[in-house]
Amino acid sequence: MHEDAVSSRERIAAEQIEIMFRFVTVAVLAAALFAVMLALIIAHLGYLTPMVGFCWVGYIVACACSHIVLFYFYRRSESARARWRYWAALFTIISLAEGCGWGWASINLATGGGFEIASLMVLAAGGVAAGSIPAFNPFLPTLFTFVLTSTLPYTFVSLASADKVQQATSPMVLLYIGVLCCLGILANSALRQSIGLRIKTEQMATELMRQKEIAEQANRAKSNFLAAASHDLRQPVHALGLFVGALSLVPMPLEGQRLVERIDESTNALDNLFAALIDISRLDAGVVAANCRPFAIGPILDRVCRDFAGEATNKGLTLSCMPCRAIVDSDPTLVERIARNLVSNAVRYTDRGRIVVGCRRRGSHIAMQVWDTGRGIPPHEQSHIFQEYYQIGNPERDREKGLGLGLAIVRRLADLLACKLVLQSKSGHGSCFEVSLARSTRAATSLMVPAVETHILSSTGFVVVVDDERAIREGMSSLLTGWGYDVLTAASADEAIKALAARMERPDLLICDLRLRGENGIEVIEILRAEYNEQIPAMLITGDTGADQLIDAHASGFVLLHKPVPNGKMRAVITRLISAGLNEQFASGTEV
Repeated sequence: MHEDAVSSRERIAAEQIEIMFRFVTVAVLAAALFAVMLALIIAHLGYLTPMVGFCWVGYIVACACSHIVLFYFYRRSESARARWRYWAALFTIISLAEGCGWGWASINLATGGGFEIASLMVLAAGGVAAGSIPAFNPFLPTLFTFVLTSTLPYTFVSLASADKVQQATSPMVLLYIGVLCCLGILANSALRQSIGLRIKTEQMATELMRQKEIAEQANRAKSNFLAAASHDLRQPVHALGLFVGALSLVPMPLEGQRLVERIDESTNALDNLFAALIDISRLDAGVVAANCRPFAIGPILDRVCRDFAGEATNKGLTLSCMPCRAIVDSDPTLVERIARNLVSNAVRYTDRGRIVVGCRRRGSHIAMQVWDTGRGIPPHEQSHIFQEYYQIGNPERDREKGLGLGLAIVRRLADLLACKLVLQSKSGHGSCFEVSLARSTRAATSLMVPAVETHILSSTGFVVVVDDERAIREGMSSLLTGWGYDVLTAASADEAIKALAARMERPDLLICDLRLRGENGIEVIEILRAEYNEQIPAMLITGDTGADQLIDAHASGFVLLHKPVPNGKMRAVITRLISAGLNEQFASGTEV
């Protein structure tokens, strides 16, 4: 602490000397010009010996030039701030010489003329002393040296004068000197405080940036850890799903089928968790693009409410959707995801009463609102609920109470769509989440899009699977074989090429893991395509949630599935790709 205080004082002193040198040129040039004018006036009045006047003006100009030369060398010195005492001492010596010149002039420059001319000289010297305060106050020794040497000589001479009137001016000049010194001290104190405040502000800004960097590093470390942990967890879960899918094709007693269904439900629960993580990762990676267009928001809200009606009824809640004919300009898919997360959150945290979903007109915007009569959110918690994994009243992380990711996704989607997200809530009295959407003056476009066919168009074809996890290769082989496909599995591109060399037919589909040991799935697909010199339909499967990996996969142009992949979804996509090749619906890095 003591060392910091000493360092701070040293820096303040160095800043003061810097400021003094910054203003010295203007100050000494003004003083030299004033000396020339004073000499001319006294000479014009006939009270100045020409040679004496010339020498005095030359002396003052030489002092001014000395200050300017010193300033020049100060600016060129790389260690000027560190050696501020040295430069301050030289500056003070020159100021002492200049002050002596003005002090001498106040009593010896004019010859004759009586008290009137003497008064003119002391006024001139006192004026220059007062004018030195703005330039010399950063360093008090310099200021005091100049003020005292330029004014005290007249004070001593007037005190010993036989002229009673001149004697009477001596205490007045002393008081004037005292006032100048006090003003210099006050100006110096204000300057030190200003510099100290600026230094403290800079230090706080530096510390803030350091803490920000630490927080960003911690956040990156957390993201890297979560991405690695998520990837490692997804691998066995994905393999489990494959084996469950293959097991469901095996004839077994009813009890066995029931157990397989329970296992499938558990893997689906894990899939929901990973899907939420994927949403967060894709939004953070910036690979989600908003496709804004005019659409009717009413049917979307009605569909969302219908999907949650059963869950709300089971809890004894009334879920109502208010009719709305508004046309908004936004991305209907992303708006529906916002609505689903908000309604899901309302159903989960409302124990009794009702939930109302609807819209209000707000000028040029439509406010999509989800009201509930749930537990409400205390004011001190409202700024935290949009953070990942943050849940009120769930310290034990009970999965039945949700994952703590829904509102974090809502916040990111609202930011992506540039929508204002507002929360109104009172503990014990429910909550209202409001998302502001731009109204559209154009007619709504149809939201009917061709659905991915989930029935089997064809269950024949030659599929090559490249994955470095043995369990996943075995699971994929069992599952795809059970569906009727001819399957070849490999752990790398070289292994796949060697195995394909013994077969005459061309693969109908390439399925590759995105991250392989020492290889990249995108590169593996390109290598295998190059072997046949054809654009063989291909898709990537990944357990990565890292932003860089998602961006690369999105830019590759391949269909991208995220582990664990539901068997129904995988079967539909495989069937589509084999039957239609690179269908437009799956072009340009589509994520399914």
